[in-house]
Amino acid sequence: MIRRLLVANRGEIALRVFRTCREVGVASVAVVPPDDRGSLHARSADTTVEIATYLDPSEHVRAARAAGADAVHPGYGFLAESADFAEAVIRAGLVWVGPPPEALRLGGDKLEAKRIAREAGVPTVPEVDAPPLLVKAAAGGGGRGMRIVRDPRELDDAVGAARREAQAAFGDDRVYFERYLERPRHVEIQLLAEPDGSVAHLFERDCSVQRRHQKVLEEAPAPGLSPEVRARMVEAATAFATAVGYRNAGTAEFVLDGDDFFFLELNARIQVEHPVTELVTGVDLVREQLRIASGEPRRWESPSLDGHAVEARLYAEDPRTFLPQAGRIERLRLPAGVRVDAGVEEGDEIGTSYDPLIAKLVARGATRDEALDRLRAALAETEVGGVTTNLPFLRWLVAHPEVRAGRTTTAFLTEYPPLSAPPETTAAPPWRGAWRLNLPAPPPQPPPDVDAAAHEPGAPGTESSIVTAPMPGTVIQVLVAPGDRVHPRQPLVVLEAMKMETPLVSPYESTVRAVHVAEGDRVAGGAPVVELEE
Repeated sequence: MIRRLLVANRGEIALRVFRTCREVGVASVAVVPPDDRGSLHARSADTTVEIATYLDPSEHVRAARAAGADAVHPGYGFLAESADFAEAVIRAGLVWVGPPPEALRLGGDKLEAKRIAREAGVPTVPEVDAPPLLVKAAAGGGGRGMRIVRDPRELDDAVGAARREAQAAFGDDRVYFERYLERPRHVEIQLLAEPDGSVAHLFERDCSVQRRHQKVLEEAPAPGLSPEVRARMVEAATAFATAVGYRNAGTAEFVLDGDDFFFLELNARIQVEHPVTELVTGVDLVREQLRIASGEPRRWESPSLDGHAVEARLYAEDPRTFLPQAGRIERLRLPAGVRVDAGVEEGDEIGTSYDPLIAKLVARGATRDEALDRLRAALAETEVGGVTTNLPFLRWLVAHPEVRAGRTTTAFLTEYPPLSAPPETTAAPPWRGAWRLNLPAPPPQPPPDVDAAAHEPGAPGTESSIVTAPMPGTVIQVLVAPGDRVHPRQPLVVLEAMKMETPLVSPYESTVRAVHVAEGDRVAGGAPVVELEE
């Protein structure tokens, strides 16, 4: 039996694991580096140990020993899928709450995983060498190290950016190319692999609404998924998990194109969106993780679906561009009547070093419409002051007729730009624009193959204008010099924040008048970066 559990993570997921620990009588241990001492998870555990950094496996092992922990839960993120970390925990005589290291290696290398999937009869996205294609990191996920290429001339830049991002996020810069599917759905199967090798499923989630390859809205079950397609996806997910010798909780991700589906990867961890599955099955997935890690048998039969659940992620980010924002949360009013998994409290600081997730709001109803209605009411009740958030976007999203109809694909936010007016044939949602937050008018949205648009510095015709940093970050590339002639949407400078690269682009044809930054500079949000003139 696990008696004292160290969570090798921070924020919302650490607090989520602590909650189950309290319910089952397991003592909790938090870890915190010097730059995160004031965080909520560090204030919430039974014991807190200071470490140098979250990304050093040896620091977590040292902290576990110092706190007298007998098990380590990695949460989600980089360390959750690190075979080396799993091995270090096991070597230290601690219980690893996750899959075996060998399963992590086989599933974590996306190229090897595709080979195993094909051998197990699981359909995979074809690899290609001509656009349109998707450049993907071989060692990770979460949207990092991914670039869409529609023109051969973009390939070199896309590969370079994807490799840098993959190296920063996963310590591995290998990438590969897949066929890019324009309008698929993203559907995933929740698995629980038992100590005896048997694999159970807890149905599926639909995570099709995404920005920058990262999920925004998730629901369970997937709307409109036929029992026959579900059965085939479950069979494929189970076959892959069995082939790699998987144990513990995991999620098999697929893209769905009509009735055809293709395996993407097996996420060897608990997912951010796991609450929607918990609410429709009644199964506490963290409790199941601890049970499996302890070698205990399952005490429940195959669960049935009961109702519908929808989750929205409340982030500190610009609701028009999805760029992360920093600041102190001066006011935080989270709703009653729905599940709230929060990572911060009023008065906490949102910095630039970590995920800007504030909370997950999860609503359940007897029907999908009821769940969406409850989520919409919860978002209307939510208040955040002191930092810019995506709350206006979430309110717009859950009221959108395409979302309400269950017709969203991964192209939804390309076809319906954030905060845009709904189709004219439907009633407009109650929220109609950024003015409710006293924000400036939204900048033009980038095309789907551009990572982020720079803030619009003027309209053509002015003598000069300044491109500013849309968020705090580090300058990793300066691509122009004074006197250079630049064309519309040409990248000028590349910023890195939270291991994601953001190119700042020219809004129109102009000449570079001055460059105010150099590679390696740290810049604040709103800082001048490049000055242009007509």
